[in-house]
Parts: sequence; C-alpha cells; structure tokens
Amino acid sequence: MNAKKLGLMAVLAGVAVAVVPWLLPTGPSTELDAARFLESGSLFVGAAVVFGGGLLTALTPCVYPLIPITVSVFGARKADSRGKALLLTTSYIVGMGVVFSALGILAAKTGQAFGSMLGHPAVVTGLAVFLLLLASSMFGAFELALPSSLQTRLNSVGGAGVAGAFLMGSVSGFLAAPCTGPVLTGLLAFVAKTANTTLGASLLFIYALGIGVPFFVLGVSTVRLPKSGVWMEWVKSVLGIVLVALAFSYLKDASPWARGVVKMLGAELGRVPGAAVAAGLAVVGVLVGAVHRSFKEGAREFSFKAFGVALVVVALVIRGGALDAGPVGELWVRLGVAEPPRAPSWQWHHVMPAKHATFSADAFEKVLAQAKTDGRPVLIDFFADWCAACKELDRETYPAAEVISQSSEGQFLTIKIDATNSEDALDALMERFGVEGLPTVAFVAQDGKVLTRPRITGFLEPTPFAAEMRKARCTDGASC
Repeated sequence: MNAKKLGLMAVLAGVAVAVVPWLLPTGPSTELDAARFLESGSLFVGAAVVFGGGLLTALTPCVYPLIPITVSVFGARKADSRGKALLLTTSYIVGMGVVFSALGILAAKTGQAFGSMLGHPAVVTGLAVFLLLLASSMFGAFELALPSSLQTRLNSVGGAGVAGAFLMGSVSGFLAAPCTGPVLTGLLAFVAKTANTTLGASLLFIYALGIGVPFFVLGVSTVRLPKSGVWMEWVKSVLGIVLVALAFSYLKDASPWARGVVKMLGAELGRVPGAAVAAGLAVVGVLVGAVHRSFKEGAREFSFKAFGVALVVVALVIRGGALDAGPVGELWVRLGVAEPPRAPSWQWHHVMPAKHATFSADAFEKVLAQAKTDGRPVLIDFFADWCAACKELDRETYPAAEVISQSSEGQFLTIKIDATNSEDALDALMERFGVEGLPTVAFVAQDGKVLTRPRITGFLEPTPFAAEMRKARCTDGASC
C-alpha cells in the first residue's frame, strides 16, 4: 500500500474512533417501537453502522468471490427485463433478511430470559474467549469452514425463479458462516443485552441489506464488481480488531479491576481529550500496520501488525472509558490547564449495595421509611455494569441541568441499585418493583406508595425524563 492511501486510511480510522461513538446508541430507548426506531437520529446512525458492517461482511473472502456465481444461479443476470432482475435480486435479499431477523428476535428473547447471566463472570468470560477465537480466524490463525457435505446440501437449496432466489437467500448466511459468524456474534450479543425484539429484528434485517448490496449491484445493473484481491484481507483485519475490542469490553464488564482501570483512564483524560488521545493512537496503529500488514509474512510483519492491532484496541478501550467520563479530565485539572467544573452536579444519596458488599433489604427499607417520614419522593435507578443504556442515562440524562433542577425542586431522595451480581434479596426487590429489564427507573410517592406510573425503562433524554420526575412528585394532589 502506498503512503498516500495508508495515510488516508489512518486519518479515517482516527476520525471514526473519535466521532462515531458519540453518534451511536448504546441501548434501546424507553418504549421503543418501530416508528421511534426509524425517527431516532442516534439509532439511525447505529443502523447505518450495522448496514456498513453487513457491507464489509460481503467484501470478505468467504462471500465476495461467490457473488457472481450466486447471482447467475438464481438468474438475475439472464433475466428478460430489468424489472425481473430487480424482483429476483430483491427476493434473494429478503430471504436472507427474514432468516437474520429471526435470529435477532431469538437473541432478544434469549436476552430477556437470561439477561442476568450476562452479568455472571464465567458467562461473560466464555463469550469473550469465543470472540477472541473468532477474531483469530479473521486474522488468519485458522480457517473456519462448514463440513463439505453440509456445504453441498446448502448449495442445492433454491435455484432459478423468485421462490428459488428466496430460498437461496435464506441459507446464504450459513454458507458464508466463516465470515458472517464473527460479525453476527457481536451483533447478536448486543441484541441479547438490549432484550428488545423490535430492535433485534430491525438491526439484523438491516445487516442483511448491507450484505445484499453487491448482489443487488451485480444482479440489477450492468456494473462489474471489482476483482478480488488483498483488500479483502484488510476488511478481515478491520473485523478482527473490532472483535478483539468487543471481547475486551465483555472482560471489562466481568472484572471489577479492569472496569475500574478503564473508568479511571476516562476520568483522568475527560470526554473530549480522551477522544483525541484515542484517535491519535488509532492513527498510529493503522500506520504501523494494524490493517495492511499480515501475520503470515514473517516475524517482522507479525510484530508490526501485532503492535498496530494492540494500539488500535487500546484506542478503542480508552475511547469507551472517555465516553462515560466528565467533560473535564482530572489530569488536566492537576496540571493546571483546565478549570474544574463549577455547575451543579447530580448526586446519588444512596448506592446499594456498596462495593464488595451484599444487598441489605433492611437498610433499603429504612431509607424508604425515612423518605416517607420526611415527605420526600424517591427515585430508584436499577442498573448493572454490563448495561450500556444505563451508562447512557448516567452520561446524558442525569447531568442535565433540567433533571438536576427537578430533583432539587422536588427534594427527591435518589437511590441507585446495583444489579450487576444476582442475589436473592436483590432479585426479590426487583420483582417487587416489577423490574423486567435494565435500566429501570422507579418512583415512590411522598406517602410511600410505589408508583406503577410514571416508570422509565431504557434510555430517556433529559427533557422527557424531567417531565416524568415532575409527574412522580405531583401525584394525588401533592403540591408542585
């Protein structure tokens, strides 16, 4: 790769690391449905990234060389008219989308049934190890492949015509499993965390649409696809890096020590400086050889690529820590180059259980009893360290001036319940408050009555969140 192309790739990587995380959603919004999914700006960006992931998957060696053969089998290139070619190709892509959407729904349902398992260190560690193995396959350590007998059987499914194209699309994901598998695993793991079937089906269908772009281009138009080449190995390297970073994020969630280190790095650097540092590391990592070098070309190439991959992964980890940090890093305050924030900040009156402690139902009841005696409404936030949308609430909603003002005016007593590790007493509390997923924000009125409405499940932006708080303190004729 010449220096100009390498430099452009490095700059694009740095910009992506700095900017994309600000645009992406980290979990489902409150009362998310299909309309809100399409209307939400951040989720639109998230869908675009998933679409791009599908397109990258189509450009891997497992899928790309088969595209002309597949298109010729279901007859799009030989169709009598452009309309017939469009119908055949669309049928193929929809067939693929239906199967992937079903996988998304299954992942969401599994997340609903076994969501607490994602907080268990053994489960999370196993998932991280699996992702690392898949990343190794992307880097060429070994080849994943279906048994030849199964490949032959799947290849025989479908044929010419609309129905044949649909059936071919429905099995295409399994035929390309060595390359679709790693990307699908990360996407399905995210969907399982959100436990939202609408989001799961939508994202997986969008992923299938991304894979279908080259099929559509070749099947409907007269455009010729670029020839296969070394660039497909670069695509695999990008996917491998993402999988390594994803595996580390799961290990971070399973390990309090790693979680503390990442959080400390974010707090030291701050939100914007942390993004800049991460972008710089990503640029250097790509220049060193994270993408264009190969692990198979001798010790020198291996060393450069390993160092480059490590730098990019560290950049992504730092970027994740900075995303949840405050606007001003503690490091810059100590060095005297920045002033500490002076605006009012959100305060949690109680965090239960405390670190390295077990949940005490008696202590919780005492806090509620004292709030009732004082005539104060109570806000209870159920969260977990592995819950991405919980972090979005902490980062975007609670620090907002209108939410802080509403808490002060209403004299809310605020309680944060850590549900990262399952305990019998904690499970009983969540059942009592009707917590079905995280995050859930429940309210208790001034008279001690647990309110079924308002109730917040998922991420909610500051303005509507403050409105829900106002409803909670204005129940039963209470003065506002």
